[in-house]
Amino acid sequence: MRNILFCLLASFLVSFLLCVLLIPLLKRLGAEQNILHYVKEHKNKGGTPTMGGLAFILAASVVAFAANGTADKPFLVTLAVGIGYLAVGFLDDFLKKARGNNLGLRPYQKIIFQFAVAVMAGIYCCLEGLTVVKIPYTSVEFDLGWGMLPLAVLVLVATVNSVNLTDGLDGLAGSVSAVFFAVVGGLVLLQEQDGGIPNLCFCLTGALLAFLVFNVNRASVFMGDTGSLSLGGFAACAALFSGNALVIPIVGVMFVLSSISVIIQVIYYKKTGKRIFLMAPIHHHFQEKGHSEGKIAYVYSVITVILGISLLLPFV
Repeated sequence: MRNILFCLLASFLVSFLLCVLLIPLLKRLGAEQNILHYVKEHKNKGGTPTMGGLAFILAASVVAFAANGTADKPFLVTLAVGIGYLAVGFLDDFLKKARGNNLGLRPYQKIIFQFAVAVMAGIYCCLEGLTVVKIPYTSVEFDLGWGMLPLAVLVLVATVNSVNLTDGLDGLAGSVSAVFFAVVGGLVLLQEQDGGIPNLCFCLTGALLAFLVFNVNRASVFMGDTGSLSLGGFAACAALFSGNALVIPIVGVMFVLSSISVIIQVIYYKKTGKRIFLMAPIHHHFQEKGHSEGKIAYVYSVITVILGISLLLPFV
């Protein structure tokens, strides 16, 4: 418990301080978000700085490293994957700003990087014997062996893009992710798996809670792809390396919903020329229906909390 509190509090304080320092710096550097013209509710967000993910990722990484050192290999690989995705997200955000539009890295460039990292993470799982998959709500588990490789690729690529798609409203991706990491961290501890993975999860929770002070509606800073891609990498690795890959569609259901709504919208539009949702991802549909950003973020977070608690109940 003492270690959990240290991770939560230290990462919160470091993240809060970094946000205070980073936001004015980003403004001076002209790192404002390019606002999508077709989302009319976002017209008043012009000038809000992005790349705020640097603050909470750096805070969580530093505190987690201080708590764990270099002895825990799964933790170090998770950290490397998350920071790797941060780098590509930062490059994407930087190119968007440099070009003055929302065209950063091209989709094929992103997917090549995502796929390459996912394959390396999958190979790592197989070589290190991290190939067990636990069935949620039960004590059943099975070893996939090298079958973990395709699962790891699917989980990483899907999670990274799903978190990225969820980052469309003030406080949405941050609040859902904070709950996600708290649940996964608690689940891993209840499964009696000590080490760096649960510590990193709680560090990310604390750092995100501090970031939300500046990111809830109306946001003073956005996390950008810098933050959302990195969060997806951390989320996927934390679940995969602890044997909990199958909990992602449950506690991360709101991430999944974002991706599914986009897929359905695109397929249906190509076939019929019509749209199912007013706008996709689906959180924009709810926004078009007149729901406030704060309300949408709150409901998404509550659903995540409820499903997260359901995963922890079998251990009580």
